[in-house]
Amino acid sequence: MSNHPVASVKRNKLLMNIIKRLIHYKVFILMTLLLISQQILATTIQVETDRNPVNLNESFKITFTANETPDDDPDFRSLEQNFSILNQSSGSSSSWINGKSTKILQWSLTVMAKHAGNLMIPAVKFGHDASSALQISVTEAVNNKASTNDEDIFLEVEATSKNIYIQSQVLYTLRLYTRVDLSQARLDEPELADAVIERLGDDSRFNTQVNGLDYSVTERKYAIFPQKSGKLTIKPLTLTAEIISNNRPNFNGFFNSQATKTKRIESKAISLDVKPAPASFTGKHWLSAQQLVFKQEWSGDIKHLKIGEPLTRTLTLLAKGATVSQLPELNTAISNDQLKAYPDQPVLQEQKKTDGVIAFREEKIALILSQAGDYQLPAIQIPWFNTENQKMEMAEIPETTLTALAGAQPVVNTPQITSVNSQAINTTPTINTVPETNFWMWLSLCLATTWLITVIVFLKARTKSEQLIKDVDVNTDISDAIKALKKACTQNDATAAKNALIAWGNLTFNQSTLGGIADFCDARLRDELLHLNHSLYGQASSEWQGKKLFQAFTENKARQKKLLDRDNSLEPLNRL
Repeated sequence: MSNHPVASVKRNKLLMNIIKRLIHYKVFILMTLLLISQQILATTIQVETDRNPVNLNESFKITFTANETPDDDPDFRSLEQNFSILNQSSGSSSSWINGKSTKILQWSLTVMAKHAGNLMIPAVKFGHDASSALQISVTEAVNNKASTNDEDIFLEVEATSKNIYIQSQVLYTLRLYTRVDLSQARLDEPELADAVIERLGDDSRFNTQVNGLDYSVTERKYAIFPQKSGKLTIKPLTLTAEIISNNRPNFNGFFNSQATKTKRIESKAISLDVKPAPASFTGKHWLSAQQLVFKQEWSGDIKHLKIGEPLTRTLTLLAKGATVSQLPELNTAISNDQLKAYPDQPVLQEQKKTDGVIAFREEKIALILSQAGDYQLPAIQIPWFNTENQKMEMAEIPETTLTALAGAQPVVNTPQITSVNSQAINTTPTINTVPETNFWMWLSLCLATTWLITVIVFLKARTKSEQLIKDVDVNTDISDAIKALKKACTQNDATAAKNALIAWGNLTFNQSTLGGIADFCDARLRDELLHLNHSLYGQASSEWQGKKLFQAFTENKARQKKLLDRDNSLEPLNRL
């Protein structure tokens, strides 16, 4: 009994140690969960620059973007080690799409690098949140040859000139340097025969030094897609502007205006050496891009389908450095007794960013299995040429197996009139034959009337079609028809555009309808022709814009001409 109190004390000490350890473990677990929750709930803040690389003594913009309000205001002091902050601003915007609210917050800084090299834009803290780091290349300031005479205004143009292939993207950059105030400036657009030219985003503005002088620079970028190989020349651009003089007029008066002088300057021409498709490319359709993503999505479980129940397959192709007309058709599913495929109209989009064009094609196909068991969808392969590593690559969706269960059977709706007619055939009629005679008489009369109306409508449609063709001179050659189409598209005149297309199609393919012409065109032009037809005759017609149609027409025309000149056996892109 004498040892019992000692044992009790030991047990109490052991119990206290266990409790202390549990408390420590709980605190540790709580702290760990707190850190994890902070990481999970942290706001994502993206960072990007308007140009990369940049020259030393040349300002550029850094933009921080968040989809949610961060923990606190940003602390930009970490930038001051490598950059001088010249200006900063912030703003936000909200939108409501498909019942979901979206908010975007942005902080924009105009900065200038303090020294050349590969500089790191460090992570900027927003309280507990932070942006990601980003590297930017800053080159040494160089004297511009165009400004050896220290002009007040001059143009500089450049284009990517390394490894340019047919239909590959060429980035064309224009910079306007000024040390004076301009008024009513008019600048030409770049021109290149047999090429598709897309303007990229809005103009960017920054300040720089040339030969020790301060200039304000306006930069504009274009994406150019040559449609034929060989030596091509981008014509010089011409700028005409009124330069505002600082000198005051020598007389006074109420109607005195600010003194200006007109100046016209010209850029240099740019020569391109465009290579044909390499012989190593074995694909059926030529497709070049900087990056390509191909994927599929399903609306349900492909392993547990019900017979007769539709399943939607979504195929998506995303290509950086390509136009949407270059993207091939994706769907390969073919309807048969076991599988019915119902493809929807494809969605075609282009996004124009400062570093080039991103093309997007999406196809949705409703699939219905009519029998239980497995069905194999074949693999889809898209060969493409990677302009970054100069190699042919293969984007592929592997063979996919659909499994339909033998549970639910499709419901077949048998019309009730079938059994009635069947009974009427097998039963001798007992009623008076006079109503039957009247029935057949009225039926014949209705059929005759319907036939007559059909003939009248057909003749009117034929007369209208012939009249539309007559609006464009029958003897007009293809060149005049194309000029008429360009004018109609520029003026957004849908009717005139259709007339010109019919004249062109009649001369080229012996087709006098938009539907007939569409069968001879690539996917993008075909879609634009159908859109034009819908705008003219659809029930919910809207104001038609002709820019996309003429762009698609130009690409289709250039592609056809290229194919005639090529010696290899590559087939036309997106040939139907």
